[in-house]
Amino acid sequence: MSKVFPKLLKAITMAAKEGGDDPAMNATLRTAIQNAKSQNVPKDNIEKAIKRATSKDVENYELVNYEGKGPHGALIYVECATDNPTRTVANVKSYFNKAGGQVVPNGSFEFMFDRKAVFEIAPENTEELDIESLELELIDAGLQEIEQEEDGTIIIYGDYTSFGSLQEALEEKKIAVAKSNLKRFATSPIELSEDQMEEVEKLLDKIEDDDDIQQVFTNIA
Repeated sequence: MSKVFPKLLKAITMAAKEGGDDPAMNATLRTAIQNAKSQNVPKDNIEKAIKRATSKDVENYELVNYEGKGPHGALIYVECATDNPTRTVANVKSYFNKAGGQVVPNGSFEFMFDRKAVFEIAPENTEELDIESLELELIDAGLQEIEQEEDGTIIIYGDYTSFGSLQEALEEKKIAVAKSNLKRFATSPIELSEDQMEEVEKLLDKIEDDDDIQQVFTNIA
C-alpha cells in the first residue's frame, strides 16, 4: 500500500490538473479514481488528490518512458510520471547498471510490445452478463479479445487507440469496471529459470519502489 497508493493518487492529481476536477466531464479522472477505489484507497485521500490539482504548489508532472535491458535477455519498459526528469533518469540508469543491465535509447524495442487497452469487470458485476453477447456488442467499440477467468472476472482487451470508445461503450451499458489501464504485452515473451527470474525480480523491485515509476512491463512470459 505504501508504494501503490502514492502512484494511484499521483495519477488522480495529474488527471484532474490536465482535464478538470469533475469526473463526469473528465474520463481520464474517472479512470484514475476507479483504479484507486479498486485498490481500496480511502475516499478522503482521493478527494485530497483531486483538490491538490488546483493548488498553486502542485508539481508539474511530466510523462516519460525509458527502455532498458536487464539480466538474461529481459527487456524492461518503464513508464514514469515525474516532476524532475533529470533525477528520474539518473535513478533508472542506476538501477539497471547495478543489475548488470543498461538503459537503451527510446524506441529500441518498443515495437516488441503491443500496447492495449485493458478493462477488468469484477466477479460481482458479471453474474448477469452474457460474455458472447457482450463480445458482439463491443466489437464496434474496438474490442479485440474478451475472456472470463475461473472466478468470474471478465477481462476486455482492445488496441490502445480504442480505450476511449470501449470505456464509453461500457459506461453506456452501465457495466461497472473495476480497473482499466493501458498496458504493454510482449510480442515474443521469453522463459526464464527460477534462478534467473529471481535475479530479474530484484531489479524490477528496485524500479517499482521508485515513486516516479507508474508502470513497468517486461518481455518475460
